[in-house]
Amino acid sequence: MFRFFSLVVKNSLRSKRRSILTILSIAASLCLLGVLGALYYMFFLTEATEDQALRLVVRNRVSLARPLPFSYREKIRQIPGVKEVMVFQWFGGTYKDARDPNNFFPRLAVDADRLFTVYPEYRVPEDQKQAFLRERTACLIGRKLANRLGLKLGDKVQLVGDIFPVTLELTIRGIYDSERDNENLFFHNDYLQELTKSLGWGEWVSTYVIRAETIDDVPRIAEAVDAMFRNSPAQTKTETEKQFEVSFLAFLGNVKLFLLSVCGAVTFTILLVSGNTMAMSVRERVREVGVMKTLGFERGTILGVIVAEAVLISLIGGVLGLLLAAGLCEVMRRMPSTFTDMSRVAMPAEVWGLAMLVAALIGVVSSIVPAWNAANRPIVEALRYED
Repeated sequence: MFRFFSLVVKNSLRSKRRSILTILSIAASLCLLGVLGALYYMFFLTEATEDQALRLVVRNRVSLARPLPFSYREKIRQIPGVKEVMVFQWFGGTYKDARDPNNFFPRLAVDADRLFTVYPEYRVPEDQKQAFLRERTACLIGRKLANRLGLKLGDKVQLVGDIFPVTLELTIRGIYDSERDNENLFFHNDYLQELTKSLGWGEWVSTYVIRAETIDDVPRIAEAVDAMFRNSPAQTKTETEKQFEVSFLAFLGNVKLFLLSVCGAVTFTILLVSGNTMAMSVRERVREVGVMKTLGFERGTILGVIVAEAVLISLIGGVLGLLLAAGLCEVMRRMPSTFTDMSRVAMPAEVWGLAMLVAALIGVVSSIVPAWNAANRPIVEALRYED
């Protein structure tokens, strides 16, 4: 079949306008398929990092909107295998103009003295770390967030509360670096408790984060925490950090089903476009197929040439679309993170391979019926055919 490669290429570009439009339509579809595949891979197939695997998140069993008593913290800390546990309180609030999406970022109250034990991957110069720990109104922000908002050490940050009806006056005392999750703002939970104590909210928190001594301790700790508070008014649900991130997406709906449904619809659309193109191409060449048979071309060869043309067009469109998808993933990595850390979205080899396989299969499936009909048409009938 390789000796007919030049013939395949020539026939593929016979109608340049149609071939280019088909390639572009396949590229657009494969671009969308590639981006969706990258998102699916990031959400559901990426492995937890070593530090992630050691962390557990404890929340109310009913809902994240229901808080847990502050007294749970020290009880959890007594469980064997727990290295440290800290408050992880979502503050929300408004920074400057809430209508600007650039001003949205996670704002979290934490036990500052325990933060770097639970998250050792956060790299901060020692002088900045000590300044953050000493000052009650200090805050710590990620490098990516600082660059995006143009913030620097010593800048004032005002957060107007919505969940909590208080206004925080914070000073940036540290900027941390991390391979992921570096768009957060952390501040002292003691400061928040002080402001909300008169409202009776200081004794409640939304979540706790646990760091285990070893990975083997993780499942046992999760069971122990939930068993400890099983008969209490505020029961808990303890899950790994990776599981918590995926469950957090549930607020957007069934993300997995949505991604798979759109991928299926995109694949079906490509199949229709490619199938229509190949049917048109074969109808125009029925008499040519008759001539090829007269010259001694076998049916299998003719079938292979026509199918190869469709596969070639699909693969060209697939490569072009996936290159565009890789570019879009790069853009997404630079966008502000909202529900999840978008800095991890990428086009892994698995997505490339699966998408190219889909492109090749679409070429085969869309062309096999018209190619079979053309290859099996009698010579006399083919030579007499008029479109």
